Amino acid sequence: MDNGGPYTNPDQEPAMQYPAFFDQIEPLVLRDPLAELLGAFADGVMQIHYLDVVRLAGHSCPTVAGAYLMARKGMKVLYGSDMPVRGEIAVEMQQPIGEGVTGVIANVLSFITGATDKGGFHGLAGQFDRRNLLSFDKDNPAPVTLIRKDTGQRVSLVYDASFIPADPLMGALFPKVLTGKASADEAKRFGVLWQGRVEAILCEYADHPQLVLIS
Repeated sequence: MDNGGPYTNPDQEPAMQYPAFFDQIEPLVLRDPLAELLGAFADGVMQIHYLDVVRLAGHSCPTVAGAYLMARKGMKVLYGSDMPVRGEIAVEMQQPIGEGVTGVIANVLSFITGATDKGGFHGLAGQFDRRNLLSFDKDNPAPVTLIRKDTGQRVSLVYDASFIPADPLMGALFPKVLTGKASADEAKRFGVLWQGRVEAILCEYADHPQLVLIS
């Protein structure tokens, strides 16, 4: 099948093909004590891949990529060489949930850290309560703040990929795709170019000092 891009698993049926660079992105490794208790993962150790957050969001874009990178870099600050503990990290969002891409970022961070709002897991015998660890409209200096529950240590994160260029052709193709006026080849080409920028963010610029500012 001519899918327009370097996808994986071309012979898999039913097909779930995705850009090959997804598999090149370093996974996040965390320990989840609840998962250990209930036997979901040996020793509670779990890996979260970029493909997992794409499944969660239903798409791959610079915002989803940025949330993944903020989680990686923020947890590194909070835990150093130790394994981050899922369910023991609070997430504070500076903006209201419906503002811009705040909700998209929050969903990804919630999935990675286990932090939820009122609708999360209630816990067992006073342990593993995931509720009220995700909050919005906070008077913080940065769009995203991660907090270790056990130590109170905080890290503020600002993500900005605006300096990473997009292919100029995307600007011409985008309105045609949105209005249904693009040909099949143009639509495929737009998707390839879109993911090309996401790949640049995650693979070429991931450690660029301007991409995620930490304080």
